[in-house]
Amino acid sequence: MHEEPYGEYSFLLDRTARRVKQFAQQRFKELKFPVTVDQWLVMKNVYERGAMKQNELAELLFKDNPTLTRIIDLLCDKKLVDRKPNPADRRSFSIELTKDGRKKVEQLKPKIADIRLQAWNGLSEKDFQHFRKVLNTIYKNLE
Repeated sequence: MHEEPYGEYSFLLDRTARRVKQFAQQRFKELKFPVTVDQWLVMKNVYERGAMKQNELAELLFKDNPTLTRIIDLLCDKKLVDRKPNPADRRSFSIELTKDGRKKVEQLKPKIADIRLQAWNGLSEKDFQHFRKVLNTIYKNLE
């Protein structure tokens, strides 16, 4: 393969990832969800993994600390998450869902799953297996 096709695949991967996020954000707006896609990802991960250090969450979501801080500030304002001092490390904070945040995740989760299903429409199990293999290979190549 020449260099040019690799550039095309990188472009296609980036374009698709952006389109998935844009589509989801558009649907969140249309359905009047009280959070953005980025806010949802914070809430979903804290819901699934439990309280997390803010820097661990930033790494998991591939967000820089200032960006994640703004997202968490907005979620705190909405009373969906709490930022608490981490007892093991006074320089860091632990992010936890509030009771309302937990309820909101449980309420939105099935609706968001339906939004995501639209992107996967028409793909077979074999397609998913191949897709997973390719994406994992790309990821490992960049470690």
